[in-house]
Amino acid sequence: MDRPAELLRDFVNTYDVEADTDELASPAELAVWLRERGLISEADRAADDDLVLAVNLREGLRSALRHDHPADGPARATSAGLDAAFTALPLRVTLAAGSIPITEPLGTGAARGIGLLAAALLEARADGDWPRLKVCAEDTCQWAFIDSSKNRSRSWCSMRTCGNRTKTRAYRARRRPAPLSS
Repeated sequence: MDRPAELLRDFVNTYDVEADTDELASPAELAVWLRERGLISEADRAADDDLVLAVNLREGLRSALRHDHPADGPARATSAGLDAAFTALPLRVTLAAGSIPITEPLGTGAARGIGLLAAALLEARADGDWPRLKVCAEDTCQWAFIDSSKNRSRSWCSMRTCGNRTKTRAYRARRRPAPLSS
């Protein structure tokens, strides 16, 4: 399985805001996505409720990642969808070998796979990758990325594309003549 931050990045990116395409457009597609990442077994299927839960979690994560992360932990998401997803996912904390606390979903099937995605948020926090997980500041993009810069200052998924668009718009706005007043 991928690192937790990579898994969360890939999950958020199942919806492409710019192209308006969704890899999780049906319960069957959700099951395939979870299965391909080893989060559910071949026999597990997803239902409509699982899809709603997954989309709430995904869009809640996107909202949380839009905010700047404080150095001491995850930003508080104001998304009702994220709160609803966390409430719907019963998780328990257990001690693994070596007395390492882990978060474990209590559900089965697709609900368990979605619970593992929620647990990945805590794992990303624990391994220090959460503050590096961000969403592109370009409103038309909102692609999730892992900020690999030393000072964690990246704002865009790509400076060449989204950064350039944003800076060009700001430049044009500054150069626009002021409207004539009467």
